[in-house]
Amino acid sequence: MKHIFITFLLLIILPLYAQELPPIENYTPSDYGGDNQNWMISQSKNKFIYVANNKGLLEFNGSIWTSYPSPNNSVMRAVKVIGDRIYTGCYEEFGYWEKDTLGELIYKSLSKNLEKNSFIDNQIWNIIDYNEWVLFQSGHVLYFYNKTNETFKIITSKSIIYKVFLVGNHIYYHVANKGIYRIVDGVPKLICNDAVVLNDRVINIFEHENRLLLLTRSSGFYFLENEKLMSWDIKNQNVLKSYNVFSSIQLKDGSFLIGTISNGVFKMDTKGEIEYSINQKKGLGNNTVLTLFEDNNYNVWAGLDNGINCINITSPIKTFIDYEGVLGTVYSTVIFNNHLYVGTNQGLFYKKLTSKNETFSFINGTAGQVWSLYNHNNKNLICGHHLGTFLIKDNNAIKISSVLGAWNFKKIPNQDNVLLQGNYSGLYLLKKENNTWKLSHKISGFSNSARFFEINQSNQIFVNHEYKGLYSMDLNNLHDKVTNVKLHEEVPAGKSTSLISYRSKILYEANEGIYSFDKNSNLFTKDTLISNLLIPSDYSSGKMEIDNTGKLWLFSKSNISFIKNNDLTNTPEITNIPIPSHLRAGVLGFENIQHIQNDIYVLGTSNGYLTLDLPEFETEKNKKYYIYFNTVSIKNLDESFEFLSPSKNGVFEHKKSTLSFNYAVPQYDKYLDVKYQYRLNGQVDKWSKWTDKSSMQFENLSFGDYVFEVKAKVGNQETQNIISYAFKINRPWYISNLAILSYLILLIFIGFLVHKAYKFYYAKILKHEQINNEKTIIQIQNEKLNQDIESKNRELVISTMSIIKKNELLSKIKKELKKSKTKKDLGDAINLIDDNLNNNKDWKFFKQAFNNADKDFLDKIKASHPDLTPNDLKFCAYLRLNLSSKEIAPLLNISTKSVETKRYRLRKRLNLSHNESLVNYILKF
Repeated sequence: MKHIFITFLLLIILPLYAQELPPIENYTPSDYGGDNQNWMISQSKNKFIYVANNKGLLEFNGSIWTSYPSPNNSVMRAVKVIGDRIYTGCYEEFGYWEKDTLGELIYKSLSKNLEKNSFIDNQIWNIIDYNEWVLFQSGHVLYFYNKTNETFKIITSKSIIYKVFLVGNHIYYHVANKGIYRIVDGVPKLICNDAVVLNDRVINIFEHENRLLLLTRSSGFYFLENEKLMSWDIKNQNVLKSYNVFSSIQLKDGSFLIGTISNGVFKMDTKGEIEYSINQKKGLGNNTVLTLFEDNNYNVWAGLDNGINCINITSPIKTFIDYEGVLGTVYSTVIFNNHLYVGTNQGLFYKKLTSKNETFSFINGTAGQVWSLYNHNNKNLICGHHLGTFLIKDNNAIKISSVLGAWNFKKIPNQDNVLLQGNYSGLYLLKKENNTWKLSHKISGFSNSARFFEINQSNQIFVNHEYKGLYSMDLNNLHDKVTNVKLHEEVPAGKSTSLISYRSKILYEANEGIYSFDKNSNLFTKDTLISNLLIPSDYSSGKMEIDNTGKLWLFSKSNISFIKNNDLTNTPEITNIPIPSHLRAGVLGFENIQHIQNDIYVLGTSNGYLTLDLPEFETEKNKKYYIYFNTVSIKNLDESFEFLSPSKNGVFEHKKSTLSFNYAVPQYDKYLDVKYQYRLNGQVDKWSKWTDKSSMQFENLSFGDYVFEVKAKVGNQETQNIISYAFKINRPWYISNLAILSYLILLIFIGFLVHKAYKFYYAKILKHEQINNEKTIIQIQNEKLNQDIESKNRELVISTMSIIKKNELLSKIKKELKKSKTKKDLGDAINLIDDNLNNNKDWKFFKQAFNNADKDFLDKIKASHPDLTPNDLKFCAYLRLNLSSKEIAPLLNISTKSVETKRYRLRKRLNLSHNESLVNYILKF
């Protein structure tokens, strides 16, 4: 029931109008930053597009739209590029724009030079370049401005001037209720006042077949000869009369493009035949076409009541886009019996191949997903469908198998009426018996999905499963079983891999390249001849297709390509057609291409299909493209922008800022991608990777000299030029020349100070070491002196002790002698002892030794106490040696008590108090 309902719905909404049209690029007001209505379009010599918009002047460089407000904020309705000037006209104002050194358009008014009150309440509707004159057309006045001497010539009309025309080298204009005028010898001359031009409006005047051809708003085409109008005898004259024509142009090839108020635009050849029409349902942005303009590359720009369209009239690509969603995504196409069959996710459709304007018709019973279409010997058309397998006969679908998911079909070698079929659940056999196709049986031994499969002359079957890998197997003679199933792990498995038979070889494509099957090793090895033609980084899909001319088609990110062997060398050669994957809008892994006739191909997309004219792609290679700077600017720390002249070298202070470059290639083909490559000499001398970004920013560059270079690639063709911008970033102030000089001076000064400091330091150290050395020497001397003193003290002590011992001994002997009874004999001995006890030699010897040890003592104490006697000094010397009274007594030959008495007397002589120690006092000296 569901499929019956879908079929019924398709029958209601079909037939589907099928017309291949040139590509259309649609620009909305939000894209170009202006108002809806666009009144006139022109182009500069660098191929920039300029549009008169309600809001003002629009500039388009192929990448960025720039809007310039109208000089007096009125609606701008006319624009014409002449030389380096862009002339514009609006309400009560006309003049021209010129670019300054920064690339910005600056306006200069011409209307202010007119006499006062000569241009009031008037609107400029058209601008024409006429020799040295620029013609500004208003409602009632023609203003001729002389570019050489900057003077004006004025022609007025009481009635409204509808439009002015330049044909050949003559000026014509249409005046309401008056007719057609031509300017002859500087004055207007009426050349036609036929009822047609009195009652209708002339949209344009062309030169055709060496005659003047007038196009009117609602009366069609007329030739003007001998001041009379004669209708152009074409079959589409009545069609033109039914349209409300608003704009038109004659293309460089002599054909006509006609814009209407409510029916879009249509193209008419030189014989008056309508080639095609484009309206809002067919991709035009709006059905009201206010102006038409053909640019230098034969694109037609349409200024609409709501938006701007660029129509690639001469593109080698034509499009069929299913705007209504009836056709759906195209998965397979085939030419059969002079019909184009298109299999989509919504069913199978067909139309006659030779008819340009025939509608697509739906084949009943095929609603749903169509996977493949197979032309068997130009006799049978078989459709692989999600619901099974169908034979298409007399544009009706006859089901021959209900097994779900018929992926594809291949001939079994030497079996003309037997087909191998790959399904969701494995491999099946179809046979033609009694002129009828039917499902024979399932081939056992392999049950994986077989979307990609091939069979060679040895009945060896190869099946690629994108997730499980690549298998090979042998088909038996009964064609009912496969054996020797082998998984080929030598090749990488993965999504978007593919398998195909090409020139008697089984090829397998993956991201790493193309592999071919080697029968001897039963392995797949990389086919270097073909793989070397590919760019691995450009890989997107491994899907491969072979057309009936022997071309092997491949699909990558940037191109669709075909490989064909050279007729002379028999080596494979690749031809790249620059249609990137994101523009061709196909389903990844389900790409399909079909040869139609001659060198015309049809390429399936997600919303219809494209037709490709291969020879025309070769012609496209003759086009030359140039890249231009749009702006060069620097963003300062305060977020302000400073625009710079691209033609002058820049010099910038070192600071944290952003240097920005915007550039573009003025090319307007919808199916051509523009990519850019740059390098910054002075930072990185290598070119960057290709990118579609048309701007570049650099932040916080270090000081130095730089050259920014950028080039572009349109499709596969590089631009003729490389643009560059040289700039220098000064050193920061702290490493400027002055700063370096200051640093040098400071360094020298610091060096001098350091030198002085080191000199002072080392002098101090030297002096310190000298002092230490002197101290050491003094210490050594003192130690020697102390040793001498100690030695002398030892001598003094030894001497003192010797004297003491001697005197003690003598005293003892004397005592013993006195005890003798015979005193007569002892007298001499006692006298001798007394002499030795009182011998001054001992004192002299002691004094000498004492002075050696403490030479200044006696002098010091004598100086402090001059009244001391020699005996007192002797007693002081003994006390200084810290001898006890018992030790002093023998030295003085007196008793111990007498020594104490002597101490008492000495204290008095020294004026010592009772609490003061005599010995301590003496030791102080």
